[in-house]
Amino acid sequence: MNRRQFEEPVTLLIGMGFPARIESVVEAYALLQDWPACSRNGAHAVALNACKAGIAGEIDPETVRATLIAFARRQDILVPDMVSLAPAALARGASRTSNTV
Repeated sequence: MNRRQFEEPVTLLIGMGFPARIESVVEAYALLQDWPACSRNGAHAVALNACKAGIAGEIDPETVRATLIAFARRQDILVPDMVSLAPAALARGASRTSNTV
C-alpha cells in the first residue's frame, strides 16, 4: 500500500454533482488546487496545507483525509458512506411501501 493512500476513499460531489472518489493525498491536493478561487475559504486553506504536509511526509494520510472531509462538509459536497446508510434507507423504503397500500 502506498503510504500516501487513504485507508478509506472519500467520495465528493464535484462539478455538476458527479461523484469523485478521492483515494490519496495527491488526488486530494489536485482537487483542492483546481478548486475555484471564488469558493475558497478557511477550510480550503487548511485542507490544502494538510495536503502539502502529507505529500512532504510531515503528517499522515489519515490526517489529510480528516481535513478533506471537514472541507467537504463545509462545502456540502461530502457523499455519506453508503454502507452505513443502507439499513436506514431500506427501512425508510419499506415504510413508504407499507404506507402506500
